[in-house]
Amino acid sequence: MSGGVDSSVAAALLLREGYEVVGCFMRLGSPGESLDELQPDATPSNGTEGPGCGGARLKIGHQGCCSINDAADARLVAAKLDIPFYVCNFKKDFGRIIDHFVAEYNAGRTPNPCVRCNDWLKFGKLHEYATQIDAQFVASGHYARVEHDPVHGRHRLLRGIDLDKDQSYVLFGVRPDRLARTLLPIGGLRKPEVRALARELDLPVFDKPDSQEICFVPDNDYAGLIARRTPEAVKPGAVLDGAGRVVGEHPGQQHFTIGQRRRVGVALGHPIYVVDRDPEANTITVGPRDALDRDACVAREANWLVDPATIADHDGWIRCQAKIRYNSPPVAARVRTTGDASIEVRFDKPQFAIAPGQAVVCYDGEVVIGGAWIA
Repeated sequence: MSGGVDSSVAAALLLREGYEVVGCFMRLGSPGESLDELQPDATPSNGTEGPGCGGARLKIGHQGCCSINDAADARLVAAKLDIPFYVCNFKKDFGRIIDHFVAEYNAGRTPNPCVRCNDWLKFGKLHEYATQIDAQFVASGHYARVEHDPVHGRHRLLRGIDLDKDQSYVLFGVRPDRLARTLLPIGGLRKPEVRALARELDLPVFDKPDSQEICFVPDNDYAGLIARRTPEAVKPGAVLDGAGRVVGEHPGQQHFTIGQRRRVGVALGHPIYVVDRDPEANTITVGPRDALDRDACVAREANWLVDPATIADHDGWIRCQAKIRYNSPPVAARVRTTGDASIEVRFDKPQFAIAPGQAVVCYDGEVVIGGAWIA
């Protein structure tokens, strides 16, 4: 439970369905969090038994921000619903996500820490903790759906009904074997319905705004965070044009991402975009918009949620719709495995600003086939 409206309503809906619900807040060490103000690790706020109690049958996971105010809101909701509430100390594990974020930017890529957090913590370590307290499921307030496929005898991940809020993209990395233990209670609802339910249930977070920023970068100053953690890596360098000529200077390649147009710091008399980042030379290259069109990408660390062999043609290609970033619509494409957990995606039409470090996620209609990290 993140203290937001989505996970709060998810908990309430599961109670309605007759589950025993245990609320869980992930303590990540975010800005503004005072450790003394949080509940001791693995101690329920309503005085019931601690971990290992045989009565626990469900675990509600964290989704969204993770400040001390969010912890307080989550506890208020748990008290309102009269369910046990635990705080899990995942600060050390969350450090791995921040370190990865910094390393990716330093390597010239644009990471998505929310996906990594889902993979490593919410549907990783939290599943392990759920097992410790004898919980059969992990649930969260994500706008996506999990359904059992009777034809293939396995669970599958689907897009949320509310396509404006759909979060299936950030869940592509969930291990297939864990889908059967995953519940997404609000995936069949639209956001206004969720807020209306929260108001109807008199939950204190019914009108709480959605979290927009990365929780460990509340000021959105990614480069500032990287400079504080690795000051030796962020330094001025040259801005190049497509011919390799120096046309300006930048404060550090970590300040930029592929496709960026604003705050480039160079005026050439026509619209320019960041078309390349070279971390070894510490340069960025700028050029016109059409220099960013690509008809294919290669991605690694593939996670298949549908067996590709069952849906590929004789050449190994699978027709799909692919998303190259969270806020872009799925587009017509083909995907195939290329060995070593890598995939190749070819788009029917060239796509703008495919950024290494982001995920490419492939769909068959509403069903998530799988995805990987763009290399």
